[in-house]
Amino acid sequence: MNMVTMKVLCFLCVLGFVCSVTLAGNTSGGTTDGSEAWGYIEVRPQAHMFWWLYKSPKRVEVPSKPWPTILWLQGGPGGSGVGFGNFGEIGPLDVNLKPRNSTWLEKADLLFVDSPVGTGYSYVEDDNLFVKTDVDAATDVTTLLKAIYNGNATLQNSPLYIFAESYGGKFAVTLGLSVLEAIQKSELKLQLGGVALGDSWISPEDFVVCPLFSLALKIQQQLADGQYVEATSSWHDLEQVISDNSNGVDFYNFMLDEQNDPNIATTNTLRRLGKKDYTMILETDEVNLDTVMNGPIRQKLKIIPANVTWGGQKDSVFEAMEGDFMRPRIAEVDELLSKGVNVTVYNGQIDLICATKGTEAWINKLKWDGLSTYLNLSRTPLYCGKDRSTTKAFVKSYKNFAFYWILGAGHFQTKLMVLDTSQVVRQVTTHSRLCDLMVLPPPPALWRHQSPKAPNSRQNSHLE
Repeated sequence: MNMVTMKVLCFLCVLGFVCSVTLAGNTSGGTTDGSEAWGYIEVRPQAHMFWWLYKSPKRVEVPSKPWPTILWLQGGPGGSGVGFGNFGEIGPLDVNLKPRNSTWLEKADLLFVDSPVGTGYSYVEDDNLFVKTDVDAATDVTTLLKAIYNGNATLQNSPLYIFAESYGGKFAVTLGLSVLEAIQKSELKLQLGGVALGDSWISPEDFVVCPLFSLALKIQQQLADGQYVEATSSWHDLEQVISDNSNGVDFYNFMLDEQNDPNIATTNTLRRLGKKDYTMILETDEVNLDTVMNGPIRQKLKIIPANVTWGGQKDSVFEAMEGDFMRPRIAEVDELLSKGVNVTVYNGQIDLICATKGTEAWINKLKWDGLSTYLNLSRTPLYCGKDRSTTKAFVKSYKNFAFYWILGAGHFQTKLMVLDTSQVVRQVTTHSRLCDLMVLPPPPALWRHQSPKAPNSRQNSHLE
């Protein structure tokens, strides 16, 4: 098959895909070469969810090793995966719209979704349509996946791995269960490969309990009493107390003052801690992400309604979910494990807002039948390439669960990347012989290891 024929087939494939999702209430677009597709799905009447799919230029069609697709879920709630996750973290272009030095697109197709509705380019026509719970958000994304997957044989053959950051972890575990249910009911043609939780807000109680602060004990009691809205309010207060007593510590990297964090950019579109605006994680302070998304990217997409602004409804998204913000989702992790879904957890050691100690605490609360064996395992060190002089991370895994301790990383370490060309995310979630990993930004480094064998005035605080 010559190159011209391949390009024609590729174009016809993307054309058919775009047509398949352009239904009543939906709009879509894409690049002429078939490498990108995007659009809106009306997940409920007057509730419109935006998605953007990138096809990897390195995609290899091998039946025995199906090429994976990564669905990226941002946190917040109200953080834009299409904006932050894509241009700020793992997509093919950075916020300057220049090729990223290393992108996850080299190892998988990437699907970014602005969820819940009201996030990023997603929007609602009626304020009563914002979701109030993680489960409701999962239902909407499942509806979107049905529209995208059910008419696309290529995607159906590509196992889907749900990767999430921060609050997105709660979205990921509820979505995983929703997807499984839809698959079992034959409503969704999709292969679920696994769920990966990066610095995830799975159990808020375990991230706030500190005997040094009476507010932490107050939050613990409020959660015990089911007062989730009140606990969210107290959490905002606790952040301010911590900031005041630490001379403004960076909640995303406790080795820094927040004003010295090199990853905080000039846009103040979304990230907040207490009353202070937190901004987008970028590698430059020259370009404002808000300007990029509402300027050149909007112009490229061509389908964003004139009355919709990227991030315009983000505050309403958070406010609608205040009653679910502090609700734990440990039970959902347990259910995924019991159903045989591969679950990977990874945490940056210098994250404060979703601290590693808190992650370890909620893992210890799992009712998973493999927990006691897992806890008795020793951690395996990971190194950079052939250099065995410096430990870069640790891993412990058993059956369908694994936990990575990433040394020197803070909250935003989507810079954890699977590097085995042929097996990418699949090896992260199967835990048999876990693949090479790479930490970004520079210097790029490979980690090699083998899985151990079992022995015999408050504003919205957003978690991105």
